Amino acid sequence: MTIKDWLEGLSYKLVQGSLDVEVNEVIYDSRKAAPGAVFVCMKGTKIDSHDFIPQVTEAGVRVLVTEHPVEAPAGVTVVETENGREALALLSAARFGYPSRKLTMIGVTGTKGKTTTTHMIKTILETAGKKTGMIGTNGVYIGEEHFPTVNTTPESYDLHRYFAKMVEDGCECCVMEVSSQAMKMHRVAGIHFNYGLFTNISPDHIGKDEHADFAEYLYYKKQLFHQCDRALINVDDEHIDEIVKDIPCPWTGFGLKEGAGFQAENIHYVSEPDFVGVEFDIKGEHQIPVRVSIPGKFNVYNALAAAAVTLWVGVPAEKLQHALEHLKINGRMEIVYTSEKCCVIVDYAHNAVSMESLLATLREYHPKRLVVVFGCGGNRSRDRRYSMGEIGGRMADLSIITADNSRFEKVEDIIADIRGSMEKTGGKFIEIPDRKEAIAYSITHAEPGDMIAIIGKGHEDYQEINGVRYPFLDRAVVEEVVKNLSI
Repeated sequence: MTIKDWLEGLSYKLVQGSLDVEVNEVIYDSRKAAPGAVFVCMKGTKIDSHDFIPQVTEAGVRVLVTEHPVEAPAGVTVVETENGREALALLSAARFGYPSRKLTMIGVTGTKGKTTTTHMIKTILETAGKKTGMIGTNGVYIGEEHFPTVNTTPESYDLHRYFAKMVEDGCECCVMEVSSQAMKMHRVAGIHFNYGLFTNISPDHIGKDEHADFAEYLYYKKQLFHQCDRALINVDDEHIDEIVKDIPCPWTGFGLKEGAGFQAENIHYVSEPDFVGVEFDIKGEHQIPVRVSIPGKFNVYNALAAAAVTLWVGVPAEKLQHALEHLKINGRMEIVYTSEKCCVIVDYAHNAVSMESLLATLREYHPKRLVVVFGCGGNRSRDRRYSMGEIGGRMADLSIITADNSRFEKVEDIIADIRGSMEKTGGKFIEIPDRKEAIAYSITHAEPGDMIAIIGKGHEDYQEINGVRYPFLDRAVVEEVVKNLSI
């Protein structure tokens, strides 16, 4: 391949050299410089990679993509473009042979619900026999393989590398979370989505190094609509008029409102010895009754959205129903254990907003007692501890305060902060610093009708103490305790 072959869709100017130079790799890290590589220069907030041009050309790089005029040795091709990040995305797609074009692409954006909804979509598609790759907050999943990631939406080069592996491994579909930051940073530039899903929006990610204000945040969320064939949008969102204003693709609404293309009605909360979740009827484009094995009204929205998209893809109704009734999403309202005596749930809720939402949801199931096991992370805002302590004291029948990721703080100091706010509520609590012991206590001392929520870590498989990550998974602890008991 030559650099000319890789410039499809990119607006550029040839400043120096020839476009017939052979290339075999795209890099944006100067330390990976080698003959055959194209070096994409970008000006970041801390580093301007244009400064590394002497080093990369000395290492054998013969093609540079820059954002402004530069000095380059004779024999080096210089291509100038307006945005280096966009160039990186388009070049990366070309370098891997445009793998996303070989997949049914589903992009999910919004403030809340992205992770759960993408997991639901993947589960439904795979139940229907469609092997599906997934990219999001919990990492990248391709078949049985899992690859941890730093960002919700990885850098563009990594995205296309993962797409290529999905194609190689026989995936038909890819469902991915598309963050507003990814849009702003052009990580998904050039990717065409067959379907775009907008879960909801509320003020978030506003501040230094993120978004200037809510208007900018919404603007970048809506950019997904410019890259998809068809959109699915939550019509119950309070910002619906702003969301759908001037969108360039056909869209369908989902929600509880009468007239939505996909409407949920006859919602019931179900708590049985072998099933805890919600059931409702889908009406509109399809009429299908479903049971969803994850509690909460917000999971009605997540399941409704997942159902709509997968029905568009062509999943049969019976496969959809089976998948939703047998869902398991690690650390997201995960029902780890149910019996005649109690129900144990693991969830990632690790701040005041998510904790309050979770406990309010579980209250709708009318447990005899609502027990919450939680701590707070060290070296983080103490306000989080105060607010979570207050919510636990006010909303739970019993709070068991324990360790989370203490990092470089003493667990006892973190617990003391939580205790201070909890005491003001008059709520009942006990302190068990060892998290494993705290989880075991909650189960061994369960009373008939208890609902136990173990929160804060969810899918995390470690506990971070003094800079070291020790293996620890809430679900595994529950399973170990239950195995050794008759409750």
